Amino acid sequence: MYKFRLARPSDLAAIVRLLADDDLGGTREIVSDPVDARYLSAFAAIEADANQLLAVATDAADRVVGCLQLSFVPSLSRTGMWRGQIESVRVASDLRGSGLGSHFIEWAIAQCAERGCGLVQLTSDKTRGDAIRFYEKLGFVASHEGLKRIL
Repeated sequence: MYKFRLARPSDLAAIVRLLADDDLGGTREIVSDPVDARYLSAFAAIEADANQLLAVATDAADRVVGCLQLSFVPSLSRTGMWRGQIESVRVASDLRGSGLGSHFIEWAIAQCAERGCGLVQLTSDKTRGDAIRFYEKLGFVASHEGLKRIL
């Protein structure tokens, strides 16, 4: 029913719309035509980096209905274990609760395992209670306190 694949430049406008389609994203993202140049620059950097994977979920009509970004992070801790970092997860609002998100995250975890990652981590804004419960149902544990500093 749904396919997961690498994002293409032609998917970028749909990805930005997904990122903007919630209370927080609506205040942080810029939906415009043409796509804001900063998104184009970020897409090019992600595409050029072997340790980044920007993925989309598509429906039977090849409509982009989900997105996520994986970063593969080397680390000296835990005997040099690689980590998979999941970011920017969105599912089209009309498909939330359909099971697509669970399948997409499981696909992302499989990508991390294929790359030799020993763990997968993610963050979610504390105001996104539904998202946090969703990740907990998939086996993620709030084992660390995450801190950020805006520059």
